[in-house]
Amino acid sequence: MVKVPEMFGERVFNDAAMRERLPKGTYKALKKTIEDGKPLDINIANAVAHAMKEWALENGATHYTHWFQPMTGITAEKHDSFISPTSDGKVIMEFSGKELIKGEPDASSFPSGGIRATFEARGYTAWDPTSYAFIKDGSLCIPTAFCSYTGEALDKKTPLLRSMECINLQALRVLRALGDKETTHVITTVGPEQEYFLIDKKVFDMRKDLIYCGRTLFGARPPKGQELDDHYFGSIKPRVSAFMKDLDEELWKYGILAKTKHNEVAPAQHELAPIFDTTNIATDHNQLTMEVMKKLAEKHGLVCLLHEKPFAGVNGSGKHNNWSMSTNTGKNLLDPSKNPRENLQFLVFLAAVIRAVDEHQDLLRIAVASAGNDHRLGANEAPPAILSMYLGDDLTAVLDSVISGKKYVDDGQHIMETKVDVLPNFTKDTSDRNRTSPFAFTGNKFEFRMLGSAENIACANFILNTMVADVLQDFADQLEKADDVPAAAEELVKKTVSEHRRIIFNGNNYSDEWVAEAARRGLLNLRSLPDALPLYTSEKNIRLFEKHNILSEVELRSRCEVLLEKYSKIINIEALTALDMAKKDIVPAVASYIRDLAETASLVRSVDPDLVPAAETELIKKLNNLLNCFIGKIEILDRAVLGAKEVEGAAETARYFKDSVLAAMQELRAVADEMEANMSAKAWPYPSYGTMLFSV
Repeated sequence: MVKVPEMFGERVFNDAAMRERLPKGTYKALKKTIEDGKPLDINIANAVAHAMKEWALENGATHYTHWFQPMTGITAEKHDSFISPTSDGKVIMEFSGKELIKGEPDASSFPSGGIRATFEARGYTAWDPTSYAFIKDGSLCIPTAFCSYTGEALDKKTPLLRSMECINLQALRVLRALGDKETTHVITTVGPEQEYFLIDKKVFDMRKDLIYCGRTLFGARPPKGQELDDHYFGSIKPRVSAFMKDLDEELWKYGILAKTKHNEVAPAQHELAPIFDTTNIATDHNQLTMEVMKKLAEKHGLVCLLHEKPFAGVNGSGKHNNWSMSTNTGKNLLDPSKNPRENLQFLVFLAAVIRAVDEHQDLLRIAVASAGNDHRLGANEAPPAILSMYLGDDLTAVLDSVISGKKYVDDGQHIMETKVDVLPNFTKDTSDRNRTSPFAFTGNKFEFRMLGSAENIACANFILNTMVADVLQDFADQLEKADDVPAAAEELVKKTVSEHRRIIFNGNNYSDEWVAEAARRGLLNLRSLPDALPLYTSEKNIRLFEKHNILSEVELRSRCEVLLEKYSKIINIEALTALDMAKKDIVPAVASYIRDLAETASLVRSVDPDLVPAAETELIKKLNNLLNCFIGKIEILDRAVLGAKEVEGAAETARYFKDSVLAAMQELRAVADEMEANMSAKAWPYPSYGTMLFSV
């Protein structure tokens, strides 16, 4: 029997462990640092380090590491043992407050966007006491931030922590102006739903594209895909169920609030969703979740694919970012309550989010831009690249009443009548859900649905926090000067919603009509990363991030450079992999199959000269023409890859890879997939889509 309460957090140096092992004064001082952002005294750090080490040793750890999130998008760690030599040739186990607070990885070996030259190696990791340390693979992992020797942030976490302090400051100002004297801290919370694919490791090992790129570069569609909608929420297969059970238990041991699991829409696709947590904790937990998924899958003879679009023709994977704001007194600032029209506090914070999303559409699009996510956004599985907000009919009606000044009338139609005597009637939500919307209100939070499954959620959330904080600052400036705050707040909501109403759309975001309508409204349609990234360093955005001390202009430009270079490198790797597969595997396989067909035709004629092997002859002609075309496409892709070396500038190079290299890859794939569809399965050099998607 699994005893979840007993196992939950057993690998984490959490609040219970600290309270048990730290002196009361030390514990209180540490909590003050965590909750109020107070500086940490070195004596406190030494006491914490000693208790942390003793706990880690008792739980089997021999090493410690500063666990951080560089701009590679994954986590990084350098392990040091606790051992320290003694004069008698033995060792003792030591760990100091200095080692807890500061580490020193090589800053020039991580992406820095030009901040660090190769010879400028020094960088620092700094302990983040707001995120609990944990034990993984025999090492004590200490969550940290990562910065250069000259102080610039080189990681995903630092701007996130800065943004959380910023939105706390501005939200408190608004609450004070509205009469809330009890709240002392405001946090943003996130629940990231994680989608993923599971395939058999044996077939994975036979696919160079999956090994090198995480997605298939070739593959004819199988006879059956997701068109029957029979996989979504379907019965979970035993092998997958065993993986999910082990995954839940592993995550619970790390204190991760894994809650929901189910099959997703595409065959072999699944989802895990956690309970909400503070944004920086949720970010750390999501990074750890992805790592655990990959490791655990291998123990089950599976491979977990986190790429946004591993298989063409079926849904890709996203990561729905459920974002809200909460107070330390237990209030959700985005909870409409039973009477949202009279809930002025809710309306003010809602209006702030509406204005922020409208004013910073470019930043939200940039927050989810990646080579992998470009394949997914805009298909009938994910929101389009156009930013809009869904509020639902009832909440839209509430805002309409604010604008018009007319009384809001609730129609009271909130009871679901099942019309079956044995089934209970129940209260339904005031609004439907809109799964096509990029940024949808879902009761007491916003679901930002555009994030890619492999991406670090810190980027989207530090941008979201910052842009909302910027609007809240303006709101606070106005409300603090008002003689009649309720009247001023009502007018502020009315003016904001009226000016930014274009961003609200409750209809079908997949429709062609919406694309045209969005253009008429003046909304951005940034279809790819090369389209979006140049806007990152616009004057508006530099001013925003510098104003709130989130990122300096140098830090912002470096991140833009890193993202552009990463995009180009990913497509370059994919192109080289496609060429390798085409030249070394596909061309020889097709040529060999044509030869076998020719030998068969020759054998038929030798038996009876009057027999005409029409089927073989026609197939030989078709495949031979396709093969010649394929070889021509290889040459085009070869030239496109070489041509990238002549392009200067990160933005220009990314654009070239999208327009020239990626386009040539797609043409090469189209021919390859047609050849696969006309060949024997045994003759084709790779496992088919059908095998990969339906073999688990």
